[in-house]
Amino acid sequence: MEFGTASTGVLRAGTADGGALAQGPAEGPDEGAATGGKRKFLPEVQGLRALAVLMVVTYHVWLGRVSGGVDVFLLVSAFLMTRQFTAKVEGGRPLRLIRHWLHLFKRLLPAAVVVLAATLLLTWAVLPPRRWPDILDQALASLTYQQNWLLADNAVDYYAIDHSGASPLQHFWSLSIQGQVFILWPLVFAGAAVVWRLIRSTGLAHRIPVLAPLLGYRGILAVVFAAIFASSLAYSIQQTATNQAYAYFDTRVRLWEFALGSLLALVLPHLDLPRVVRILMGWLGLAAMLGCGLILTVDQQFPGWIALWPTLAASLVIAAGATGSRIGVDRLLSSKPLVGLGGMSYALYLWHWPLLVVFLVAEDQGSVTLLQGLGVIATSLLLAWLTTRFVEKPLRSWEWPKLRAWRSAAVIACCASLLAGPVALWQSDISAYDTAVAAQTPADNPGAAALQPGYEGVPSSTARVIPAPTQLKNEFATIDGDCTGALVPDSEVLAQVCHANQPAGDPAKTIVVLGDSHSQQWLPVWDTLATKYNWQIVMMLKSGCRYGGDTPERADDCNEFNQLDREYVLGLMPDAVFTLASLTHELDPVETAVPAYLEGITPFTDAGIEVIGMRDNPRFTINMADCAGIKGAAAPACNPPLSDSLAEQSPLDGYAGAPENLFFMDMSDYICVGGVCPAVVGNVYVYKDDNHLTKTYTQSTAPMFEQRLLAATGWAP
Repeated sequence: MEFGTASTGVLRAGTADGGALAQGPAEGPDEGAATGGKRKFLPEVQGLRALAVLMVVTYHVWLGRVSGGVDVFLLVSAFLMTRQFTAKVEGGRPLRLIRHWLHLFKRLLPAAVVVLAATLLLTWAVLPPRRWPDILDQALASLTYQQNWLLADNAVDYYAIDHSGASPLQHFWSLSIQGQVFILWPLVFAGAAVVWRLIRSTGLAHRIPVLAPLLGYRGILAVVFAAIFASSLAYSIQQTATNQAYAYFDTRVRLWEFALGSLLALVLPHLDLPRVVRILMGWLGLAAMLGCGLILTVDQQFPGWIALWPTLAASLVIAAGATGSRIGVDRLLSSKPLVGLGGMSYALYLWHWPLLVVFLVAEDQGSVTLLQGLGVIATSLLLAWLTTRFVEKPLRSWEWPKLRAWRSAAVIACCASLLAGPVALWQSDISAYDTAVAAQTPADNPGAAALQPGYEGVPSSTARVIPAPTQLKNEFATIDGDCTGALVPDSEVLAQVCHANQPAGDPAKTIVVLGDSHSQQWLPVWDTLATKYNWQIVMMLKSGCRYGGDTPERADDCNEFNQLDREYVLGLMPDAVFTLASLTHELDPVETAVPAYLEGITPFTDAGIEVIGMRDNPRFTINMADCAGIKGAAAPACNPPLSDSLAEQSPLDGYAGAPENLFFMDMSDYICVGGVCPAVVGNVYVYKDDNHLTKTYTQSTAPMFEQRLLAATGWAP
């Protein structure tokens, strides 16, 4: 079949609701008469949707990369929606936007609510309690089509290869963007219709024939969508280059993908290409679409200009149309397996991600094997079929809501309440738990004090472990004040990370804390001592950059940062510098000396500055807080042997004969005891993850830390 005009029938109609990912079959039950006999069922579009969802699923399950499949969905949804609304307007039928929106979301929400509810149940059964509040917030954001903005505000890393730490609802970001555009686009269609009718009433198109194409309904839409395309693409390129983590979820940087789909729908009626050209277009587009994620390294580049690849590729496939050829790509796309899969693409997209994430958490894995991935996909397909068969299709054919708009609204309200009610109760229960934890007495949560010789305290049998699991994300210590006055570094790099407390008057001592997050986690103790002794504490840290001399083992930016630290300290001439002198690892060797440690601190000791070198804390291959939250604090897995995390002999012992103003401290006996490193000590979580101490626990070590610091340095109390 050759391309022709709008009346000859090559354009594929969309769904009745204009969706792509979030819809059923590619059909337009009410379009035939209004569009000159266009096909009502579009098997090649259905097959295209099937391939797009397979791209998304397989890339998520095995490759941990962006496939471009979601971008195809966004384009197709706008293409279908534009077909539907232009047919209505040009056919003289009322748009009835309120009725349209109610009908649309009445179809979308039930399946989404089923998956959201099932995911929350899996969250309660499998995921650690510390993750519950965020997932509950995301459930409500997904229900109200705001998930993308929530993820953008949290700067989620969508490209993380290890999905076990991802939210099981993270994939709702694209559905949220679609939902927002499903509200916006009909307003554009309605606004253009008003302008078009005003122009017709004035006869302007007849008076200025040269402008007639632009003054028709499709011409007005073309101008509007071209403007949206250009401005959104420019904004997308700029934002992706400057703030990619936020831009990935920003609706505004995705509008051009929808606009491209709309422009495609408007342009196609005017194309009349030879069949051989359309055959080549179809296969070229399909190959480019399938190869996008493999050929291009899209990490940190999507959704800027590079997203033109999958969207233009899909445009070629759609433009190829029904070729009627045995070798046309539409023959593949119209095959029964792909058409059938396309019909449940929405449900498959909904199910695959939470199943993958929950499986990884349950198995304590960062990725799946080939067989495990096949199992996840098979389960997703089964649940997708059940959801489509027993949720989507019955509601689609249910006549009662179609008779009155309020009935569709009632269905939407019932679906929303089925999820929102339990979520509200769960959030209330979490809040009550947090309140009960905050009301406990210090005697119920002694933390490290319970490891002191002769400790006889007995916490209440009903006392809860602190901090509350939901508060673990806030358990990273810091100093709130910025460096001021003489403490401000000359380097702009250091000035951005320099923080200091505010002692009363002239401080008795000035101490600079250098290194990475493992130095930072001891700030609660230093803050306590600073208050007690009127010390000035200055924090100058870089994540993942242990302080020491220049070495090839460190990244160039880390070596440069440490050099700036040295220059700053030698210019400031504080009384002391606090560092980490050993370095723990997940695997053998479990602990080593910090590379070039002496080379890094010798300039300080030579200048008469005292240096405190702390032994590093144990590091594990599991999240200790999650282990205790899921399996219980007494579980053997949550109490790994000391030998698995620290060297039998401390690397600090190898510094015999070091400068006399270099002092070493070891607090490991207040972290591990009896050859075991517990996840919970004295009713306090020791770790917030697999290697960072909670600030609550380090605070509990303050009396012992003070005693050892004064003994090591000889400082007067």
